[in-house]
Amino acid sequence: MTLTSSDGKPTLAAIARVTGVSTPTVSKVVNGREDVSAETRAKVLAALDEAGYQSPGQRRSPGQPSVVEVAFDGVNSNYSATVLDGILTYAASIGVEVVLSVTGSEHPGGPGLGRRAQRLIDEGRAGIILVTSAFSDSHLAAFRRRRIPVVVIDPLNPPPKDVVSVGATNWAGGKAAAEHLLGLGHRRIAYLGGPESAECNQARLHGYLSALMSAGIDVDPELISHGKFRVEHGIDGLTRLLSLSERPTAIFAGSDSIAVGVLREARRRGLHVPEELSLVGFDGTALAEDSVPSLTSVSQPLHDMGRTALRTLLRQARGEQLDSHRVELATQLVVRESTAPPPL
Repeated sequence: MTLTSSDGKPTLAAIARVTGVSTPTVSKVVNGREDVSAETRAKVLAALDEAGYQSPGQRRSPGQPSVVEVAFDGVNSNYSATVLDGILTYAASIGVEVVLSVTGSEHPGGPGLGRRAQRLIDEGRAGIILVTSAFSDSHLAAFRRRRIPVVVIDPLNPPPKDVVSVGATNWAGGKAAAEHLLGLGHRRIAYLGGPESAECNQARLHGYLSALMSAGIDVDPELISHGKFRVEHGIDGLTRLLSLSERPTAIFAGSDSIAVGVLREARRRGLHVPEELSLVGFDGTALAEDSVPSLTSVSQPLHDMGRTALRTLLRQARGEQLDSHRVELATQLVVRESTAPPPL
């Protein structure tokens, strides 16, 4: 049974027929009324989600978009704060309001995804920017079915080809970090990366590997480990590396947070950076400048990534044709105090 009318749009009456409930009941679910049983609500929401239901508010002639939503896993990191500042600064300059949200714990295929997507429509959002690792293809499909503009910033995994993403030149950044350490004379260089399957981590790792292989250095698997982009991985990673029979003289950390963990553990052990161990981070956040010693880091243009994401989202909302669904901004190695030639 079709859920759409002759013009191809799903109707409440069609949803009512396929779910075996009344049209007023469907209307109650759409409007968030509480006087509907949980079982009926779940059945109706599933049908609405399958049909890609849009509220009358979204089907009105579009005007200048004025409100966008930005969803984070959390904003308790320098990375997130800098990206958000880029979004907010640009939004203020063009008169766009920004609403923040957290990703929550929706499960792929669950009715919560449809509710979240429908809420964006009903509240008149122009679209959503995701600065998060939590959204899978199943999550993104809930937005695509409703034709909600979406931009994903620096996704851990590649989104579908029709979803716009904004990131940085991670491969080039990883190569630059390793080449800097090689240029100082280091030959035993470790890599402490983020999640092994994450696209950005793989790009940074392969840039590092390319630099080592170009220099004729065999890659030692013991020098490579993966974990979360968190301080704890830096602490644990350095602990493991120092247990090796032949320790590294330098570490390339896949994020500034990991690098800070390395610095903390090195300080606790009385290991001097950079005299005994050189260290390079990635992201170029305030952590890099404020660390002691200040951290050599591959700087991502996080502020510009936020601004580009918002600009691209608004172009989608206006129905403009995009030149590319993947935007990569250039990284830059910033040399500070944490790197030096290896000890004699």
